[in-house]
Amino acid sequence: LITPGLQRTFFPNWDCKLFLSLFTAKVGKTSLIMSLVSEEFPDEVPLRAEEITIPADVTPERVPTHIVDYSEAEQSDEQLYQEISKANVICIVYSVNNKKSIEKVTSHWIPLINDRTDKDSRVPLILVGNKSDLVEHSSMETILPIMNQYQDIETCVECSAKNLKNISELFYYAQKAVLHPTGPLYCPEEKELKPSCIKALTRIFKVSDLDNDGILNDNELNFFQRTCFNTPLAPQALEDVKNVVRRNMTDGVKDNGLTLKGFLFLHTLFIQRGRHETTWTVLRRFGYDDDLELTQEYLFPMIKIPADCTTELNHNAYLFLQSVFDKHDKDRDCALSPEEVKDLFKVFPYMPWGPDVNNTVCTNDQGWITYQGYLSQWTLTTYLDVQRSLEYLGYLGYSIIYEQESQAAAITVTRNKRIDLQKKQTQRSVFRCNVLGARGSGKSGFLQAFLGRNLNLEDFSRQKRIREDHKSLYAISTTYVYGQEKYLLVMPDFDFLSEADLACDVVCLVYDVNNPRSFEYCAKVYKQYLIDSKTPCVVIAAKLDLHEVRQHYSLSPHEFCRKHKLHPPQPFTCNTTETPSKDIYTRLTTMAMYPHMAQADLKNSTFWLRASVGATVFAVLGFAMYRALLKQR
Repeated sequence: LITPGLQRTFFPNWDCKLFLSLFTAKVGKTSLIMSLVSEEFPDEVPLRAEEITIPADVTPERVPTHIVDYSEAEQSDEQLYQEISKANVICIVYSVNNKKSIEKVTSHWIPLINDRTDKDSRVPLILVGNKSDLVEHSSMETILPIMNQYQDIETCVECSAKNLKNISELFYYAQKAVLHPTGPLYCPEEKELKPSCIKALTRIFKVSDLDNDGILNDNELNFFQRTCFNTPLAPQALEDVKNVVRRNMTDGVKDNGLTLKGFLFLHTLFIQRGRHETTWTVLRRFGYDDDLELTQEYLFPMIKIPADCTTELNHNAYLFLQSVFDKHDKDRDCALSPEEVKDLFKVFPYMPWGPDVNNTVCTNDQGWITYQGYLSQWTLTTYLDVQRSLEYLGYLGYSIIYEQESQAAAITVTRNKRIDLQKKQTQRSVFRCNVLGARGSGKSGFLQAFLGRNLNLEDFSRQKRIREDHKSLYAISTTYVYGQEKYLLVMPDFDFLSEADLACDVVCLVYDVNNPRSFEYCAKVYKQYLIDSKTPCVVIAAKLDLHEVRQHYSLSPHEFCRKHKLHPPQPFTCNTTETPSKDIYTRLTTMAMYPHMAQADLKNSTFWLRASVGATVFAVLGFAMYRALLKQR
């Protein structure tokens, strides 16, 4: 918030091209260039100086700067137009002792430049009054109305090539106009921040408000200061900042902390006092470009994902997401209400979660996403679309809060699945189960039962009322295998099967015991796609609450499983008054973790008993521990 001297920001890939225009003869623009380079006034001045490059290491902003001169005597109008189109900033030089050169600034040069540049991306202009050594008065009285008339004019500098007065400052202001422009931030006519700047700073405020109480307390202000400027504020400096806000507005400080209004006021003050670099340093630290949009490099950092590898969130990422959940779970009910979800995503440019999410993860009795469901949805996004997960973490400020180079640090890329099979062990935490079956076989019920929802008459009618665009293609939740928490992603097939449908960790073949033609589909799929596969496969006898009929297939389901060395069909129904059992999902996760044991030890009932008991115990303990931690917070 307060930085001594010039705040340096590094732009390693940025070149700044300055273009100095000659309006009338003998205004001294070439002398300015020669004086900057030689640090003395030249005895002989050419009509035009050759292009000069100032290395990055000798400029305050560490940006290489190209200075291009122009001479009406030597160059054509076409060459002038080309140079204007290439320039990042244009210095319009006039002579302070020549009224005609001042008049030509508005009568000729500014209109010409505006005609040759796009209206939405105008080049910043610097007015340079040279030969100040020849007069005792200032030209500012004449220039100020021009500056007020044209928003593209960043500043005006009076200098003297002969006395070397303000020569270095001229080029510093020119660089500053490119790297820290006023235009995107501030409207001088209204004397207030522009809407796009307010939007960006509001997101920065919300990300920095770690406890979501609407104010930045001293700890949050110090963290913000360290994050942006690599130095904390002394206690007295913090008080001085708040006192400045108090003197200028009544609602800028609350409970000894800075409100959003106070935060925006401070940045308005910085800009009004010519300290644009302070606001730009904050914006760029939080990922913004010159147009106040989050950069592609910030939102989508590079991450390499080899074939047959998956992407998961690591421990730090889950800790961060837990803190975000706690920050917005205002009523501490371990679930996010629609209002709390909306508040959480205010730092996003759009709402990333639609109504389908509530049918993808666990919810409470009110249909609100629970803590477990919230983490499950993040796990699902990271597994299926890691680029989107990186984008979302970028909006939330993960790399800033956790002081990482990028949000790619939140992602674990698992090792190749073939290596897991060779070593007969895996470190993965997310496993995918594809559910295949004929239409009406009970796949949707199987997915919803995983989320703790049964399909008794009341729930069945509720499911029927769900709009088509609110339905989900997935179900994801946690299971426990030998005390280890794992995520199981369950997804059904569509009208056709592709390689992607079968590139999973375990397959479920679901048939309806009440439909005599239902099992035939499962048998055909198995024989066509799965008979030679190493992917574990389980047959589910669904809708067991209905009357079981003989299947119209050459082999009964039990005989088919015995012939192909599969486990017997697993009985399943979701039409119960109680919460559906998770035993079958624990079995599926275990088979996905230990595919080499699918046809051996997994037949052992003792093995299943240990896995299921472990799941129950750790599920209860895990939720109890979270509630205890929540109460402590």
